[in-house]
Amino acid sequence: MSASPSNRLPGDGAFDLTRTAVVMADRTGMVRGWTAGAERLLGHPASWAVGRPLAELFAPANPQAASGQRVWADRLAAEGGWSGLAAVRDRAGRRLDLEVRVLPVLAGREPAARLVLASEMARTPWSGAARSLLNGILGVSPIGVAMLDRELRYVWLNDALERMGGTARPDRLGRRLGEVLPGLAVESVEAEMRRVLRTGVPSLGYEYLGRPESDPQREHAYSTSFFRLEDESGGVLGICYMVLDVTESYRARQRMALLNRAGERIGGSLDVWQTAQELADVAVPDLADFVTVDLLEAMLTGEEPAPGPIEPATLFTMRRAGQQSVREGCPEAVIAVGERAAYPPSAPVVLSLTEGESVLVPALDLDRADWAADDPVRAGQLRALGFHSLMVVPLRARGNFLGAAAFARWRPTGPFHPDDLVLAEEFVTRAASSIDNARRYTREHAAALALQRSLLPRDLPEQSAVEAAYRYLPADSRSGVGGDWFDVIPLSGARVALVVGDVVGHGVHAAATMGRLRAAVQALADLDLSPEEVLAHLDDMVNRVAHDAHSDDGVVGATCLYAVYDPVGCSCTLARAGHPAPLLVGPAGGCQVLELPTGPPLGLGGMPFESVELPLPEGSLLALYTNGLLLGKALDLDGGITRLRTALSDPQAPLEEICERVVSSLPGARPVDDVALLLARTRALPQEQLATWDIPADPSAVGEARRSAADQLARWGLTRLEFSTELIVSELVTNAIRHASGPIGLRMIRAESLICEVSDGSSTAPHLRHARTTDEGGRGLFLIAGYARRWGARYTPQGKFIWAELPLDAGPDAAAEAFGTLADGLDGPPPGPRSGAPA
Repeated sequence: MSASPSNRLPGDGAFDLTRTAVVMADRTGMVRGWTAGAERLLGHPASWAVGRPLAELFAPANPQAASGQRVWADRLAAEGGWSGLAAVRDRAGRRLDLEVRVLPVLAGREPAARLVLASEMARTPWSGAARSLLNGILGVSPIGVAMLDRELRYVWLNDALERMGGTARPDRLGRRLGEVLPGLAVESVEAEMRRVLRTGVPSLGYEYLGRPESDPQREHAYSTSFFRLEDESGGVLGICYMVLDVTESYRARQRMALLNRAGERIGGSLDVWQTAQELADVAVPDLADFVTVDLLEAMLTGEEPAPGPIEPATLFTMRRAGQQSVREGCPEAVIAVGERAAYPPSAPVVLSLTEGESVLVPALDLDRADWAADDPVRAGQLRALGFHSLMVVPLRARGNFLGAAAFARWRPTGPFHPDDLVLAEEFVTRAASSIDNARRYTREHAAALALQRSLLPRDLPEQSAVEAAYRYLPADSRSGVGGDWFDVIPLSGARVALVVGDVVGHGVHAAATMGRLRAAVQALADLDLSPEEVLAHLDDMVNRVAHDAHSDDGVVGATCLYAVYDPVGCSCTLARAGHPAPLLVGPAGGCQVLELPTGPPLGLGGMPFESVELPLPEGSLLALYTNGLLLGKALDLDGGITRLRTALSDPQAPLEEICERVVSSLPGARPVDDVALLLARTRALPQEQLATWDIPADPSAVGEARRSAADQLARWGLTRLEFSTELIVSELVTNAIRHASGPIGLRMIRAESLICEVSDGSSTAPHLRHARTTDEGGRGLFLIAGYARRWGARYTPQGKFIWAELPLDAGPDAAAEAFGTLADGLDGPPPGPRSGAPA
């Protein structure tokens, strides 16, 4: 009768309860319990068996055997129980070979009864299984098994270990591991064996590498378990180990680890050269002994590679971009990084690369004609270096050929295998994608940098208000080109505008936005607006630009600091929109951060800006900068201010020297954000270069104003400008007397140009127009525009200034020529140079 699964013990062992006799006996050997299994096995019913001696029910099958009563008494009395084999006869007289186990049943501290389990051996597989197991371990199992004595000498080994090691069994017996397989990590393995012998603690899964005699050209990996062998009394006999060749799984784990490391190390930058070197570094020494990476020149310049199949000649446009070797200094490299790569034109490697296929040469024969004939010198060099295996993999991205990577071995690690080629191709695929991304970024970065440089001032304009110097550092390649800018803009009245700004973001869009803002600042500066008005107009413009943007790249925001310095009054008016406050160093030293009202960044809208006017003595040093100068790689604002203060500690040092000191104090080789620095050392206009007059509101004062201007020109040695200056003064003063109100003043300034200014208390400005034939006037500003290099109006809280500038190098001939040209274009003769007639 077969047992149902629910009645089986775990493992379906020898004592399956459906086939086992379970008998309870007392200490005297009398049966006290008899199960149905016992009745099925021996044939005695429970009603008959209970109360009878156990020796009677399990009578020996051999009549000549020792007394069953005495035998069972010994078995029942055995301390801790008994187990063994017994031959008995059942009720029908048939012989039964039984496996028997006697277990004591405790009641308190003393065994009160015995539990007897008996099962027929014919119904259990274990006796035959033991022999089958031993035969399998000896001859069939792939696991190598060996026994060693206490001196770690072989006393027994199975067939699998003999095959695995490649050493015959007679050559192992009586010898130690190091004597048999010197290529293994013998010292570490024997040290592990001694530890197990000493402690008795088994060692499981101990891995080591070695080159067996069965495959000496290839390194194998082994996983071994050691346990101590003991006799019945616990004495140490030796050690047994079981070993399994896990080379394939070890290599798979190794490849996976290499892939993970490649994913971490390749493509960490947006630099083509560095990415190529990362590919070479990650493959040495775990995959190859020497690696080279050659790229098309288009990859190194950021150009787009030619699509489609490549010609062999294309390989001669490659350059070495990276290489690595297990030998220090890469002695295998006959080509240096940056030099043109040299591929033999007819070598099979070239032919495969042109077809976009990888090349695996497990056994490299450098004496072949197609290698040696094309480049015998190089073939001889490679032969001398001992290269024996080669892989060449093309770098491709988006269907385009980018270059090739070569992997070579010279150490006795065995040849490259197809699995190694798969790993190399995975490396190259990752590197090719990163290199293509780096190339595209290089092109975009170069375009943004060129755009940015074209939009920034190349040279500072000439002006007499300040001595200026600047430094601009673009961000590192990872951050990309930013939108920082600066400007020095000459204004009317010998004043100058100092501007520093920073556009949010990086890339071409930020550079283009910076150019728009800089152009807008210059246009607003020409209108002679106050700093807070300039920022207000810029804020409106940024809002319009942001509104017109239709993508995420169109997000616009900026900060700006706008300052106007007047060398006549030695004063400076400043306003800022979310920008860091400037630093001011007095002529005698002492650095301070100017406390300016903090306006919102440009583009937020709705918030007014406020300006502050401060006196700046001659020789004061004003430092304007963007936040990239302060933050650096450490993102430490306070530390940046401290560094800047230290660099500005000598205010009278040459400005170029101070700029270099500031830049050299930055942490790291390149800043993480763009850095713009503008230094301005103030000057005061000497009194001898300035002349002022109060003009009465009387038409007769026009002539006196012309004469005063002419006398001043004579003192300055500028009599060649007398004609033009008298005409301009006449027109400006006449207009002020006729159309303006309040006090009228005339001021002449000699700076880079001759500046004539007329002030009044009116806020109404004249405008240029062409006079009609019947008009008696209206030609004055047209004449001023013809004579002056530039002219305009600026407003103050007290009124306005109308001003005009004349170049100092203009002579009488130029004035006469200009007058003739203007006269030809007028419908009537202009007033004479000293007529005093109103415009």
